[in-house]
Amino acid sequence: MTLLLGKMMAATASTACLCTVFIVLFNVYVDSQDTDAQLCKMCQGTVRQDSPVWDFCLTKGHIRGRCCFGNETSNADAIIGLDLANCSISRVEHLYNSSTAFIVDLSNNPISNLSDFIFQGFSHLTQLLLPSKLECPGGNASWEKVEVKNNARICQGQKNICNQTAQMSWDCPENSFCSPYGPGFFECSCLHNFYGYKCMRQGEFPTAKVLGILTGSTVVGSSLLWFTQRRKAKNI
Repeated sequence: MTLLLGKMMAATASTACLCTVFIVLFNVYVDSQDTDAQLCKMCQGTVRQDSPVWDFCLTKGHIRGRCCFGNETSNADAIIGLDLANCSISRVEHLYNSSTAFIVDLSNNPISNLSDFIFQGFSHLTQLLLPSKLECPGGNASWEKVEVKNNARICQGQKNICNQTAQMSWDCPENSFCSPYGPGFFECSCLHNFYGYKCMRQGEFPTAKVLGILTGSTVVGSSLLWFTQRRKAKNI
């Protein structure tokens, strides 16, 4: 009887874990679709034919609103180009899920200030067009070429900050390596077979154990909540 009960609890825990993971992933997917739609419709119309995003998208992707999405199956839902030029945008706080973009056009907008952190994570960005009075994120040292043309500042060829100075290797802990993470940014990733705080733990990450603990805690907490609520209902 005890063994049967244990198996039933284990099966229930596994089912609860799978349902929780599915719900979380579904919510993340729905949220990403909503934010993509908001971004691509921030400005009326579609990608302008005189924008470099148009030329890029002709061979690399397909246009939806002001966004260019990839053609390949691996990046069909990824924004690879963004044209928000001449949209009367005065303030930019974030660019939603467009960190996969290779080209972004924000020129001809009354933007007075632009934080470098907006482009944190834009490791694929190779061309950025800004109002001429703004500086390229990360400074000119983060780009191969910077020029002002037709009232737009064009930042071309994002440099790999990890290759610019030997000091970068000091900033990443042992058992890790430096990876570019947008203009002027980098991140430290653990080497294979290392994980945890400062990559100090060796071996495979105990995914099953962690999920088991989380699932068990969820089942126990839900059971206690159900039991207490049931008693309250009976008393009423």
